[in-house]
Order: sequence, then structure tokens, then C-alpha cells
Amino acid sequence: MTDASASPERHDVVIVGAGAVGLLLACLVAQRGYDVVVLERRATAGHRTRAIGIHPPGLAALDAAGVGEAVRDASVPIRAGAVTCDGRVLGRLDFRGEPVRALPQHETEALLEARLAALAPEALRRGVEVVGVREHDGVVEVAMRAVPDVAGAPPRAVHAPVVVGADGVRSTVRDAIGAGWHAERGRAEYVMADTADATGSPDLALLHFERAGVVESFPLPDGRRRWVALVRKPPAAFDPAALATIVRARLGTSVDPVSMTEPTAFTARQRIADRFAAGRIALVGDAAHEVSPIGGQGMNLGWLDALHLDRAIAAALRGSASSSERAGHEASDPFVDYARARRRAALRAMRQAAFNMAMGAPAAGARLRARNALVRLLAVPPVRGQLERAFTMRGL
Repeated sequence: MTDASASPERHDVVIVGAGAVGLLLACLVAQRGYDVVVLERRATAGHRTRAIGIHPPGLAALDAAGVGEAVRDASVPIRAGAVTCDGRVLGRLDFRGEPVRALPQHETEALLEARLAALAPEALRRGVEVVGVREHDGVVEVAMRAVPDVAGAPPRAVHAPVVVGADGVRSTVRDAIGAGWHAERGRAEYVMADTADATGSPDLALLHFERAGVVESFPLPDGRRRWVALVRKPPAAFDPAALATIVRARLGTSVDPVSMTEPTAFTARQRIADRFAAGRIALVGDAAHEVSPIGGQGMNLGWLDALHLDRAIAAALRGSASSSERAGHEASDPFVDYARARRRAALRAMRQAAFNMAMGAPAAGARLRARNALVRLLAVPPVRGQLERAFTMRGL
């Protein structure tokens, strides 16, 4: 329960979660002149190793939020990708037009946070935990408390006509609307770390489909490179020398463990909410769908959600008649349209990610030969153009 003696704050939009997706959506909403507040449990911004890939549709979303040029300046372009096995190139994709770009997620978030501060200086509130969300009489109430909690203090309330859950895979908002959380095909274990780039290919993504499992690497700013390796099970303990040993054993290539960041283990899994909206409460990004983080698919998909949801929020807050209403037809609900379209897009992205994970699985004998033949086929026109479109997330 919230403190009944205190009048609730009122805003146009409340966004729960200040990750890359929540911050971008807040910028879009603030640009429209709406009063937005972002509630974030973490007292400070995170800096752990996470997504780096920014695909062209994601960059278009960053352009819409006013940070696209800053991202281009800070990032490095990835203009092509090559797939190899046993030291032989199986295929190559050239990313024509706007390239994929690489920038550590915390740096992208810092640019978005600065943009939001310029648009709405008081919008972001850190150290605030959301403990309940409910809608009644056209108003959504968000119950929140400070972190750490003051002993015995009741939660405070904030009211808004629209609330968005951008609070990740353990979403409080998703739980509040009773949305189910269902597993989809695709799961694998990986370790990753960043080190000095000694490949001599500063704008090339390298995908090594080796017998023992995939090793991927991607360029980063400042002459560094992200290395990601499939493992059979999450390691209990891992250090730079262990990842360097995996790379050397599979590729015959040395990476520098001295300049390497501490490796991080993660599980790439796929899960999706059975609904993305309930009334005027919506889910966005990882709160709505968990997609393989390899290459930044999840982050970019969340930004595309945000673009669509921004339009739905504007339509809901305007309450203006649509063209179909003016023509005498029943208007569609913008949140229902958002939920339907973005859930379909998430399922398409999950199918692509599951295919990618399957292609990188350990292989030998006939399976290895068949997989390599398939990679060669996919690298030949006209299929190659469709593959480039899929890998750069166009159409999602």
C-alpha cells in the first residue's frame, strides 16, 4: 500500500528502467513535450560488459532520439563479416550502405542519459525501486520506494495515464500485469571478454564456425576487440588465460590475456511475454522479450519497440480521432496494435537467433560438411542479400 496521506505525483508517462531502451524511449517521449519520469533501481549507471552491436535500424532509432551523430563519432564501423572453418573462408557478407557499428552499451547509455538530461533535467530518478503497478479509472498508479528502503516507510505513489516496463528480464511491471513468460527455441552458454585487436581487420566481424563450437570476434573503439566463445557449460571460474586457451585451441590464433578484461559468462536464451500490453501499461525491450544478446539483437529490437511505442503513446495521450474514426469506422487501440506488431517482430528475431546459435554449435563428420556447405550456399547471390538484410535486422 502507498502512503494515503501524501498526494501522488502526476506525470504523462512513467518508464520503469533506465537501460538503453528505457532511456531512448524517454528521449522520444520528452521530445514530444510530454512530462516523463524514468524510475531506475540502480543508484549509478552500470559498466559491465554487455551488448556492443548497433544495427542500421537501431541507429535510425538513435537518430530519432537525437544521439545518432554522437554514436557514429564514438563507435567503430563493421563493414563486413566473414565466416571461417579450419582456417578457410566459407563466406563473406558486406554490409552495404549504413554499416553495423560497435560501441559498448554503457557508452551508448551515457549518450542517451545526457540527451535526456538536456531535454528533461529532472526526468531520471535513480535509487528508486518499483514495488507495484495497477491501473484503475484510466490512471496507472506506480508504487515506489527508495533503495535502500527507509525502515517502516510506506511506498510513495506516482500516477500517469501511461506506464512502460523497460525493466529487463526480471520485470516487475510484467509480473504486475500478469503476463506469462514463455521459453522459445534457442539456448547456449558463452564466455566473452575484450582485448587488444591483433587481427589486422579493424572493420571486420569474424565468425569462426569451428568443430568444437563457434568463436566470434568484433571490433571495438580504441583498437580493441570483443571475443565470444561457445562453451558446453558455464565455467565455475574463468580468467583471461582460460579464454585465450580456448581461442588458441580452436583457431590456432593467439590473443593477449594481459590486455584482456575479466571474462564474463552468460546464457543466451529466448523467452517472450504472452502479451506486451494491458490497458495503458506496456512492456518494451527485455521486459517483453529475451533474445540472444550475440551481436546486440536484443538491444536493437528493444529500440525498434521504443519507436513503435512512442507513436502509440502519442496517439493515446492525444486522444485524437483517427482517420478510420473520421470515416465512420471503429478506431484501433494503439497499444493493441503495438503489442501485436512487436510480438510478431520479436518472434521473427528469435527464429533468426535460434538459427544463428544452431549454426555455431559443435559439429563433426557429415554434420560439419553439411553446415559448411549451407554457409557457402548462403553466401552466394541472391541469397546473400537476404542474409545481409537478416543479419543487419532490417525488416524488424
